[in-house]
Amino acid sequence: MTKKKVCNTLLIFLALAIAIVIVFPVYLLIISSFKESQDVFNMNLFPSLSTLTLENYKTVFTEENFGGNIFNSFYVATIVTVVALLFHAMSGYALARLNFRGRKVIFTWIISTLMIPFSVIMIPLFIIIKNMGLINNLWGIIIPMIPNAYGIFLFHQFFLGIPKELEESAKIDGASYFGVFWRIVLPLSKPIAVTLAVAFFLANWNNYLWPLIVAQDRELWLVQIAIANFKSAQAVEWNLVLAASCVSALPIIILFFVFQKHITEGVKTAGIKG
Repeated sequence: MTKKKVCNTLLIFLALAIAIVIVFPVYLLIISSFKESQDVFNMNLFPSLSTLTLENYKTVFTEENFGGNIFNSFYVATIVTVVALLFHAMSGYALARLNFRGRKVIFTWIISTLMIPFSVIMIPLFIIIKNMGLINNLWGIIIPMIPNAYGIFLFHQFFLGIPKELEESAKIDGASYFGVFWRIVLPLSKPIAVTLAVAFFLANWNNYLWPLIVAQDRELWLVQIAIANFKSAQAVEWNLVLAASCVSALPIIILFFVFQKHITEGVKTAGIKG
């Protein structure tokens, strides 16, 4: 066996080992979510079908209003994603293409906010939301999550890579700045837009701390808060916690597999451009 074949074989085994390490906890999560509470910590990796039950999922949806929590999370994540993508794309295009005084200063200031932890602005943000009367309101969760320097930065870098000749041709034909943006630039930014859409949706679907502060009524709880309260209110019912976790992970898994091609393309095309 040649040295090259040995290296390839080792790489294959290494890839398989990494895959097993990643997949095993997910498999254990799924299997345990069908077990009864007394069997959750039983490390039987291949339990018989007779020991598995759907009662955990039934309890989660019928007794704990988990369906309402899922709707809240979907509502918040969808609105934040759609509005943020539109605003970030417009901001990124303006900073990449329009010539106006202070453009570089504004861009630098926006990027500098990436270094500020959320915990630093959390209290001032809460005071603002409280004065707006948005405590115990889903819009109190949505509005602060829309601004995101990361999205503006990626759109800005992507737009720098689009040939200016395309925009200049459209302007010669009488298109306005908004027309160029809406009809030419925005469709070309589909790869990065899909990548950011998945990232924004995932971040807001899994958001815990800020919704915990704002949404104090049980009816307004998002998925992650509901799962955390499964854990505290029914500390021994880990089967319910695991079942709820599986349900909450399902939309993200579906989203990733549907858009994985666009995500890969978006990551490749959103390089650092001067």
